[in-house]
Amino acid sequence: MSDLSESPAGAAHVAECERCQKPLPLCVCDSITPIKNRISLLILQHPQEQDRALGTARLTALHFTDAVVKIGLSWPSLAKALGRPVADPSRWAVLYLGSAKAAALDPGKEIVALDRKGELAENQRTILERIEGVVLLDGTWSQAKALWWRNPWMLKCQRVILGPKRPSAYGELRREPRRDGLSTLEAAALLIAALEKRPDIETTLNAAFGRMLMRFREVQRTDPELAPRPKPRRSCDFRRRKRA
Repeated sequence: MSDLSESPAGAAHVAECERCQKPLPLCVCDSITPIKNRISLLILQHPQEQDRALGTARLTALHFTDAVVKIGLSWPSLAKALGRPVADPSRWAVLYLGSAKAAALDPGKEIVALDRKGELAENQRTILERIEGVVLLDGTWSQAKALWWRNPWMLKCQRVILGPKRPSAYGELRREPRRDGLSTLEAAALLIAALEKRPDIETTLNAAFGRMLMRFREVQRTDPELAPRPKPRRSCDFRRRKRA
């Protein structure tokens, strides 16, 4: 059970879900059945990321049988962060942005692999087909930037960027500075579904995200202190956090 002092000010008395750590009125865990995934998922969350109400890191991990959420600032290697041996870190993808846009590099593609210079990598299909795991950074822009710089082993991973066909479902709840900005859940859904060639994964996760947002809006109308209107975040764009 998480420390309730980290909950919204008016919701300190409300119990939290032990699985997703959201206040129980905002929890949608009872609708989740874990998916057996081939592509492993590692979510690294900055310890100061406190958006319990609208955050999606734990909700994302609950959808997969092979998913790990670690909270901290640095780990000596991918294996240490993951908690098990990793034969080849280059077969793990880290979601990255820099200044590159998928639409400009490879129009129509929702996942684009980059080289070390941040340019379109050769042999896109071969690179993506050999990916064994995905690393996502969860936090604000400054928090995720700290995670990137504190973990140089990420340079050994394959950088990828996303070109989603639709904007984030956050809508007015969290405005994205760019159309291709996604939540952690939406990014994981798109990546793993595409890499495994299983569109049902994206459908399932996005449906859960929709239920979470609907529940938030319902609670917001009846208990605005429990589900407050979010303040503007400088780092709404998930992939904007992946800068070198």
